[in-house]
Amino acid sequence: MRMRLDNLGQPHELGIWVNLGQFIQQVIQVAFVGLVIGMERNVVPALASTEFGVAKGSFFFLLSFVLSFGLVKGVVNFVAGRLADHIGRKKVLIAGWIAALPIPLLIGWAPSWEWVVAANLLLGLNQGFAWTMTVTSKIDITRPEQRGFATGINELGGYAAVGAASVGTGYLAAVYTARSTVLVFGLVVIVIALLHGLIFVHETLPWARAERRGQTAGRTTGSSTRIPVGFPEYPSAAQIFFLVSVGEPTFRALCQAGVANKIADALIWSLLPVFLYERGLTIVAIGWVAGVYAMVWGLAQPLTGLVADRVGRKKPVVAGLWMLAGGVAATASAHVMIGWTASAIVMGLGMALLYPNLIAAVADISAPQWRASALGTYRYWRDTGYMIGAIVLGAIAQWQAGPAPAFWFTAAILFASGLWVALGAKETLAKFSNDAESMSPPSNGQMR
Repeated sequence: MRMRLDNLGQPHELGIWVNLGQFIQQVIQVAFVGLVIGMERNVVPALASTEFGVAKGSFFFLLSFVLSFGLVKGVVNFVAGRLADHIGRKKVLIAGWIAALPIPLLIGWAPSWEWVVAANLLLGLNQGFAWTMTVTSKIDITRPEQRGFATGINELGGYAAVGAASVGTGYLAAVYTARSTVLVFGLVVIVIALLHGLIFVHETLPWARAERRGQTAGRTTGSSTRIPVGFPEYPSAAQIFFLVSVGEPTFRALCQAGVANKIADALIWSLLPVFLYERGLTIVAIGWVAGVYAMVWGLAQPLTGLVADRVGRKKPVVAGLWMLAGGVAATASAHVMIGWTASAIVMGLGMALLYPNLIAAVADISAPQWRASALGTYRYWRDTGYMIGAIVLGAIAQWQAGPAPAFWFTAAILFASGLWVALGAKETLAKFSNDAESMSPPSNGQMR
């Protein structure tokens, strides 16, 4: 499948192998993003009291840094998607790295917890711009039947780096200090990432536009889109936001599943280190539990994405939500290191099943010309799960004077979310969808 886009007649062929060089550069970029967030998933929450002055038991105040992250990242995801459809992916990516530059300085020199909260506002901006662009760019340059695998590789690069940074910074903080670890490690990673993006990353918007032209000309097949009659070819931001948020049942089910999985990740990010620290684990041991969760999540995603390319998206997503629920419940029930490590493996596998395949499912039923905006809308709702999780889980932990009840609440939310997808969503991968159609204009009374 070869498509021509610009006035120079430059071909933009879809496929991982034909675009392998640029695909690898995007994997490197998302790994840098993962390193930045991983550096504080272990060190910052566990040492909030001793290093940053958060009173013991102030769970809601502790989760304020997750709240700030989710609040910004959710909004920025949508903005990033919309900008990427108009000005290109690379410019948005670079803006994300520029926004990240002050993060290690704010945490390293923080006189109070409010500085950490401010740093996480910028971390949300970096994540919303940079990570979003890496996955969007990979989807741009791959074929529809490769999107599960491509998204899995992207998330592998990101979350394996999160896990590696969680473990590595735990050791560094034990030898040096939490502040100096974040300051030096963060600055080095962010500067290298910015330079790498400027030099090696290419713009992938031409591939998305070429894919649309191929669909219009009938040279390429569409996906299993179910867009209402009369929906414009180039919709406004408000039209896309409404369609993906509430206007179409499968989009709606995918969005709520995204919210549920980020509530779980907010729990693991903010309350798991506190939960384990209260039970006598060292910072290094906590780093291993958090790192195992992130690394299993990351390493398994190419396989789970490949499975979804073979069997469809819906089954892996439902299985992942229910497996994650079981892992969260098992974490609350465990009493020894081996039990918490095993639970982390189960949670990581659950995330691996659902996370890349939710993204791939949204991409399946989005038109190429507004795909980034649709993914941005989904990621908006997904990452508001951080904000919801911070408020609700913080309130539960504060009310119950401990984090354990928040684990049981999260497990219930995840089980209910899986049931919603099982009953309320249709399969999105075209070859498994009964109503799969191309993006050609629909007849009256049909969906496209």
